[in-house]
Amino acid sequence: MSEKALNPQYVFDKSAKKAFLALRVDENESLREDLQDMAVIAERRNEPKLGLEERARDLKADGFL
Repeated sequence: MSEKALNPQYVFDKSAKKAFLALRVDENESLREDLQDMAVIAERRNEPKLGLEERARDLKADGFL
C-alpha cells in the first residue's frame, strides 16, 4: 500500500464496542493487492534464486530485453 494513511470508519454495537470496520473501496483494493503480493512472496520463498546475469539472459531469450 502506498504511504498514505488509511481512513477507517467504525460502526459500534449497542454496547459501544467496535463491531464493523469500513474502508474506502480504493483502500480496500490496495490492501487486498498487498495481501496477494505477500502470498506470492511466501509461496516462492523456497524457489532457487537467480543471479542478475541469469535473469537478464532469460529476459533476452523471452524477448523482453
